[in-house]
Amino acid sequence: MRRFPAFDPPEYVSWRPDPALVAQFQATIAQHPERAAIVAALKDEQLLDLYRGLLRARLHDITLKRWVRTGVLSKAWLGTGEEATTIGPVHALVRTKSAGNDVVAPMIRNAGACCEMGISVAAMLRSYLATADSPSAGRDLHVGDIARGVLQPISHVGDMVPVIAGIALAFKMRGERRVALTWVGDGSANTAATHEGTNFAAVQRLPAILIIQNNQVALGTRLDQHHVPPDFADWAASYGIAGATFDGNNVLDAYAATRLAADRCRAGEGPALLVAETFRMGGHATHDEREARETFAPELFAQWGQRDPIGLYEEHLKALGWSEKELQEAEHGVTVEIEQAERDALASREWMPEGPTALTGVYANHSSGGA
Repeated sequence: MRRFPAFDPPEYVSWRPDPALVAQFQATIAQHPERAAIVAALKDEQLLDLYRGLLRARLHDITLKRWVRTGVLSKAWLGTGEEATTIGPVHALVRTKSAGNDVVAPMIRNAGACCEMGISVAAMLRSYLATADSPSAGRDLHVGDIARGVLQPISHVGDMVPVIAGIALAFKMRGERRVALTWVGDGSANTAATHEGTNFAAVQRLPAILIIQNNQVALGTRLDQHHVPPDFADWAASYGIAGATFDGNNVLDAYAATRLAADRCRAGEGPALLVAETFRMGGHATHDEREARETFAPELFAQWGQRDPIGLYEEHLKALGWSEKELQEAEHGVTVEIEQAERDALASREWMPEGPTALTGVYANHSSGGA
């Protein structure tokens, strides 16, 4: 894909494929026969859709970063480097844009889940601008649309786990073969809500999937400073539920692991806890990128930078016989989509919410009828 020197991490600007990592990308799938069978069954259009999804997520974030640099926004929360951890799992679910949808509850860093579930990128950008025609009518930069199976994130990370457990409980009680999925970071995995929600899902054998998105840092606190042991591989067993780890920078591994977990859920076998090993190629938000670079050694950024999920997937598609021209055409289509979405969103700045609307659509407001 095209690189953006002004906005991409420096490791992505200078990215060149490492043959060993490309081979590892392919070997990761082959070492799990069940996952390999799922990947082998993917049709060309599905493979291309995964590519488009990765590009859409990256270009959405680049748009936000450009807005920050040009003064449109004060800051933005990006998922650069973690796109596969979002796109692969979402594509493994049912996305019919109807009452039969599976349901996802993304964190703000999983913004790619929103557009892949059917929310327009223009609507996602409008949420950051707080326009009257944004999904929350200007109330919140978090994006959701329950009609499309997307729950609006709760700012307190980890709190979506009991919510998604409640959604999954409703699916079970109604006898629906639907799945509810959410992500938590390695830091939010420490919260009481995450533990309580996961335990409830386990005891009730609910069709829920929890993905621990281990990007190695919670805000500015490295994983080794807040968690023992150094990974989450044993967590699922502590709840008595199915568990697996996948390469969070390999969109096919993410897809296949989630598809297997979803199949288990639909078969009534209870929840699953998946661990995605990935890395955040930037700050907690755009305002602290320098601090993020000071949190880890440069060698770690270089190591994970070589594992760019889009670059590695491109090389994999080329190995399958996709031409450079075909990939460029797909990228051009997504680029045009994002550029139009940006224009539409910026045009909405002329339509900001009226003051009195702040009192509508909330749990309670002051009555004019007296005390």
